[in-house]
Amino acid sequence: MNKTELVKKIAEVTGLSGVDSKKALDATMAAVKAALVAGDKVQLVGFGTFATKERPARQGVNPSNGSKIQIPAKTVVKFSPGSEFEEAVNK
Repeated sequence: MNKTELVKKIAEVTGLSGVDSKKALDATMAAVKAALVAGDKVQLVGFGTFATKERPARQGVNPSNGSKIQIPAKTVVKFSPGSEFEEAVNK
């Protein structure tokens, strides 16, 4: 499912117009993004939790020539599914 299909599904389920559904989805994604950039976590009970995690710098290997390379530290987004979500997917 891509963003357009998700907007259509939101409109279908909620009865909102496609434009309003897109605005709602965009606002939700912006709010989640802003919270994660600020270092907060976003917990949606029954769905899951979005959080950031610091990944330290480390040494890796270039697969094309086998030389050692330094991989810089970075912040990554982590998603942990909620139990209801996991149960629904694993049925």
